[in-house]
Amino acid sequence: MDCTLGGGGHSEALLAAGKKVTGIDRDETAIETATKRLAPYVASGRFVALRGSFAEVGLMPELAGASFGGILADLGVSSHQFDDEARGFSFRPGAHLDMRMDSSFGETAAELLNTLEEAELARIFREYGDEPRAYRLARETVRRREHRPFKTSDDFVGAIRGVFGARSGPSEFARLFQALRIRVNDELQSLQRALPALRDKLVPGGTLAVISYHSGEDRIVKHAIREWGSDCVCPPKQPHCTCRGKALGDVITRKAITAAPEEIVRNPRARSARLRVWRSAT
Repeated sequence: MDCTLGGGGHSEALLAAGKKVTGIDRDETAIETATKRLAPYVASGRFVALRGSFAEVGLMPELAGASFGGILADLGVSSHQFDDEARGFSFRPGAHLDMRMDSSFGETAAELLNTLEEAELARIFREYGDEPRAYRLARETVRRREHRPFKTSDDFVGAIRGVFGARSGPSEFARLFQALRIRVNDELQSLQRALPALRDKLVPGGTLAVISYHSGEDRIVKHAIREWGSDCVCPPKQPHCTCRGKALGDVITRKAITAAPEEIVRNPRARSARLRVWRSAT
């Protein structure tokens, strides 16, 4: 199962390796694009695309009773979403502040910037963007929206520069746009719900591979697979074990795998990727 289908690149590689693949994405455009790209595999019955969130795989009727030998989750925004200015994921001049992975559901980035209280904006910038000047940026955002609502990437870039100065650039923009996108799509909470659901969809000896791009995502994945790989998860000072008493599987990657320099040259977006892998018990 490729539970973050996107443009279908990972699914295509798996299919080319002889696998049968179920792809999942909550973005209707991704479903349409990948289905067209993989049409020969659809025709042969080796590929099927389903619309839904990977956090809800345990509730999808199409997957009732299904199990998989391997599950891949490539987190964050896909390249085709990022490159489509209408989706508003980038800080290119004039891009609409949307950022929703499912464009039919939820509040846009502009709506959040225009309505959230200052304290909540500061929390987003601090927790999701690791920004020490989060409160100043939140205050600047509230001040600016009183005169003109946020509509495009230029408006948010202007707020960032209003706090960081005119010399601020792509690294600050990317980090804070990412923080806003994470809040728009409820990404960290969705990941926390998704991981045990994905684990439970594996066959014995099946493998879960997760690629993350944000420290918060990677931390959630690391802690989850470490817990699953531990024999005992009782509190340290508890005298007797009352938990499951055995590991649910094995951590394959003790340290996250990162992209090699030559891969980063070919694909600069891989520079922040972290791959972690876990295998269920047989």
